[in-house]
Amino acid sequence: MIELALHILDIAENSTRAQAGLVEITILEDLKEDVLALEIRDNGCGMDEHTVKRVMDPFYTTKKVRRVGLGLPMLAQAARATGGGFEIDSQVGRGTRVSARFRHSHIDRQPLGDVPGAVSALILGNPDVDFLYTHRKNGHTYVLDTREIRRELDGVPLNHIEVIGAIRENIREGILELDNDR
Repeated sequence: MIELALHILDIAENSTRAQAGLVEITILEDLKEDVLALEIRDNGCGMDEHTVKRVMDPFYTTKKVRRVGLGLPMLAQAARATGGGFEIDSQVGRGTRVSARFRHSHIDRQPLGDVPGAVSALILGNPDVDFLYTHRKNGHTYVLDTREIRRELDGVPLNHIEVIGAIRENIREGILELDNDR
């Protein structure tokens, strides 16, 4: 994968397949500490210890449409290539947490990419799942919570074309504000 947004999309899709009702996506950028961290946490069915070990094998997958599961191993490799790290924690019946940490300024760090597109695609394709997207940059925070949006919409589906467009634009503007708040 050429950008971190695609890793986020892949892992969050795994969360929805694991029957998560809530997927939390957190991005932390701290330029002073030279850190970029991603965390995807869900309340899905979780994995036992044996399965957690196997998901790091690129030739293991639970998906029926392909025989390889490269997403997590590729994210782990991308993080480690920048001097960062990778962790996955999971408990059956409680959910899973995937986190990756990168050296922000490292020449080999993949760009964040189209995060607004990735998050809005997740919402579009999974309108019954709630997403909490938090992006922190240098002490400033942007938050999008579909539970709040759902309450405001009063029955209009999250995947309505005008709603999803507004969500994408809101995320884009929120990230731009974080960039301008340096």
